[in-house]
Amino acid sequence: MTNRGSVRTWLGAAVAVVLLFGLTLVSIPGTGQAPAPGPGQPLGAVSPAPEADQTRAAAVSDLLDRRARAMRERDEQAFLATLDPDADPEFVAAQRRLFANLAKVPLAEWSYRLNPDDALDITDLPEEVTGAAAEVWAPGVDLRYALRGGDVTPTQRAMGYLFARQGDRWYLHSDNALDRLGRRTWRGPWDFGPCLVTATAHGIVLSHPGNEPTVKRLAGELDSSVRAVGELWPTRWSERVVLLLPDSPAEMRALVGARDFPVDAVVAVAVADRVDNASREVTGQRVVLSPTGMRALSLSSLRVVLRHEITHLAARADTVDGSPTWLLEGFADYVGYRDSGVTLAEGAPDLMKRVRDEGPPRSLPEDHAFRSSGPELDLAYQESWSLARFVAEEYGEDTLVRLYRTLAGVGAVSARATDSLLRQVLGMDRAALVEGWQGYLAESLE
Repeated sequence: MTNRGSVRTWLGAAVAVVLLFGLTLVSIPGTGQAPAPGPGQPLGAVSPAPEADQTRAAAVSDLLDRRARAMRERDEQAFLATLDPDADPEFVAAQRRLFANLAKVPLAEWSYRLNPDDALDITDLPEEVTGAAAEVWAPGVDLRYALRGGDVTPTQRAMGYLFARQGDRWYLHSDNALDRLGRRTWRGPWDFGPCLVTATAHGIVLSHPGNEPTVKRLAGELDSSVRAVGELWPTRWSERVVLLLPDSPAEMRALVGARDFPVDAVVAVAVADRVDNASREVTGQRVVLSPTGMRALSLSSLRVVLRHEITHLAARADTVDGSPTWLLEGFADYVGYRDSGVTLAEGAPDLMKRVRDEGPPRSLPEDHAFRSSGPELDLAYQESWSLARFVAEEYGEDTLVRLYRTLAGVGAVSARATDSLLRQVLGMDRAALVEGWQGYLAESLE
């Protein structure tokens, strides 16, 4: 995530810093094994659902298939025919806009998955919400979609759909009636306005009309940023990037997946829907950009932002949750600034002033510092970047990459385990690392 307060004087604009808590993702153990059957549950035995439930599920599944096919084939009449004739006119109008907004989005896949076993108890929904339907139902529904040119593997998002039966036919009645029950529909860029897609060799920029100058700059830097990350990061990844440029704070929060996301302080953030470290499968990776923040960036700072964020995408499959934030952010900043010619004094002015006035840091940056704001947050990122620079300059870039893969590959571990891992890579524990880093900072002042 890019913090707008993290202003580097050499750029004259905010520079991206991706905070771990800004990532929207779920790590999956990835054992590939189903749970063993318990007592009284012979392998392969399935309890049949009541006939009425099976009929309802089949009808709604068919409805969702028709809705998805209509979207893929751009058949607006068929798409609108899946909506309840008695649905709220505002919902119908929003669905009409949704269909139109997706017209220029290249969909490699758009389908729905029904989960009848995840149905909500909707007996307390008021009648003005459910209408005069003969029956209403709120099963689990996931949207499965992929953007051509950006997604190698489709991603999946939960939809808070309420279905209604009129006579013997089922329809989609609402996509927000279940909000009060805690089941919300995921909102994509197409829920906020017409979408435009600009393709490059290594990805796409998805935006809205009116942002063409910013999109042109982003598209012009995307491919070179992917190549720059690939020069240092050795592990295989898709090398496909989706940049999302929202129009408003509300849209940015929706795309990030956090209703309290600090959009006013952020220029960019890398997110993912699902991460399976065992199989190294990552779905729904996106870089969400601030429209106002992007316009303020110089070309140099934009380059740093993109390379920093894309580093997080490239390394995500090899990064286990709970890994030390100083390592994740310091490494991404190192890649972002690599070959920029920026000195430590230029890129970390707050840190160097602290070293000059009070002496070097006495310990590695703590994770909580990256969840703060203002000077403490800026200092944490500058310390982390300087740590990565120290390792790269003293031991080589290959060692820095090995350090990342070693520590980030295990996630949260004890202090003793961290010391052991550091010795494996650097031949020193945390205390010796800090001591060497302190000397490096002191020499940088001279």
